[in-house]
Amino acid sequence: MAKKAALGKGLGALIDNANDTKSKHNDMFDEVEVSLIEANPYQPRTVFEEQALEELAESIAKIGVISPVTLRKQGDKYQIIAGERRFRASKKAGLEKIPAYIRKAGDDSMLEMALVENIQREDLDAIEIALSYQRLMDEFDLTQDVVSKRVGKKRATIANYLRLLKLPAEIQLGIRDRKIQMGHARAMLGIDDAQTQLMVYEQIMEYDFSVRKVEEIVRELNEESREESEPVPVPRKKLPEEYKALKKHLSSFFGVKVAFSRDEKGEGKISIPFSSDEELERIISILDKLQ
Repeated sequence: MAKKAALGKGLGALIDNANDTKSKHNDMFDEVEVSLIEANPYQPRTVFEEQALEELAESIAKIGVISPVTLRKQGDKYQIIAGERRFRASKKAGLEKIPAYIRKAGDDSMLEMALVENIQREDLDAIEIALSYQRLMDEFDLTQDVVSKRVGKKRATIANYLRLLKLPAEIQLGIRDRKIQMGHARAMLGIDDAQTQLMVYEQIMEYDFSVRKVEEIVRELNEESREESEPVPVPRKKLPEEYKALKKHLSSFFGVKVAFSRDEKGEGKISIPFSSDEELERIISILDKLQ
């Protein structure tokens, strides 16, 4: 395989000790036969958008692979460390050989480098990133602090991604399908129970709530929970648990802080506040659907 001119340090510049040994050819790349390349078993990206691959393949067919992929030698084959989209697109474009950096890497380095490369260069969804962080910690017995240093992210960032994995599966799928933003998901993490999280998620889907609106809903729900947990003065009759649950459900359903009162005789009222004509119209549309 003929050596080519250097294009830069690539992934090795992103990770300390990315190689087990330093080579004087660290900045050089080779031309490797596509048929000898295998996918990375530690690839954090699980979904490759077909249309995007087709567009990249068309570009590669015209001008070639500009940025070399990164491989490690595995017997007679090569395994991808980083650049799987370029590899897949090159196969679609019918290339027989592609430029590649050859690195020495163990299994832990494979996952680490694939993760860093994707975070730095590709649009991984938040759940893929969270699963990759979790996999690093589980398979290689790393703490959040160590992962933070390895991938160059703050520990709080790592923790925020990992918390997403505590959300119900339906919400995680919504993040993966980009139906909601990470901001929506982080706001819903402020809700204690999964049932209420799912109710808020359904409201987001139906009414296209902004992140700010969801944060407001969660704040109001939490304020209600705090009020209900505070000691009640003796003269005041405590609201039965089933009515508390109903009040919380109605607040989540309408997306506003619903007021609910009931006296000893069982008489009372439900008040649904609104802050604008638009919000009133939204509430009316919800009521219309119930008819």
